[in-house]
Amino acid sequence: MQILAATDFSTRSYRALRRAGLLAKACGAELSLVHVVDDDQPPNLVAIETREAERILAEQIGAMAELQSLRCRPMAVAGDPFDGILRTATTVQADLIVMGAHRKQLLRDVFIGTTIERVIRTGPHPVLMVNDEVERPYRTALAAVDLSEPSANAIKTSMTLGLLRTLRLTLVHAFFPLAKGKLSYAGVSKDNIDEYVAGERLRATQELITFLDANGLSDVGQSKHIEEGAPFEVISSTVKRLSPDLLVMGTHGRSGIAKMLLGSVAEEVLRSLDVDILTVPPTR
Repeated sequence: MQILAATDFSTRSYRALRRAGLLAKACGAELSLVHVVDDDQPPNLVAIETREAERILAEQIGAMAELQSLRCRPMAVAGDPFDGILRTATTVQADLIVMGAHRKQLLRDVFIGTTIERVIRTGPHPVLMVNDEVERPYRTALAAVDLSEPSANAIKTSMTLGLLRTLRLTLVHAFFPLAKGKLSYAGVSKDNIDEYVAGERLRATQELITFLDANGLSDVGQSKHIEEGAPFEVISSTVKRLSPDLLVMGTHGRSGIAKMLLGSVAEEVLRSLDVDILTVPPTR
């Protein structure tokens, strides 16, 4: 197994390197560390910054406890950050990319997206965004399931990577009772509305069970939370309530200009929640 950890030498990236080290030790993986040097400057400056980056990477490998006894490969490449990370991931045949939480840049993010969002949108690799301080190996995980192929693939990929091997996994699924608002507007009694919602919850539960069975995941997840509401609100409230160490979710492939637009549940989650988040792209 190959793990690629990307760093810009910030505190955010320091956490990502530590987490990548813990994961590599747990999974017996090889670990590559990459720093991308901005190539939009004179070649002599690119060369100087590349040598300096290589020096800092070597120092961190020697000094960081989580990287001790691991097979680590430091790499400094020139280019745009997201493109450099993806090129390096291809070179080392990475099974997982680990990155620190993004730094928001206001309007630039709105129109272009952060580096990690661009890596997730355009690359074929699972990406782990590290938000939390690294104190111990992961113990609990929450997987968002929307009855789509990408959500099933996210769980399967997490299992293949070995991330869920020792974790207590909870599944969360959102359902939305479409007729609830109409019933309330029509003056239907609260008891009858509650009965309708309970029926919709039962139907959603059965749909989830059928979906898991169809995807060979019937034994996955120690508990299942079927919650009423929009997907992001349900995921957010469940994360706050359960405080998992890791949130797992699939992303839906988009092409063309749609890749530049915001609004997907995954993007809302990445921008709003402070938990560590593993995003898995659809199978290509």
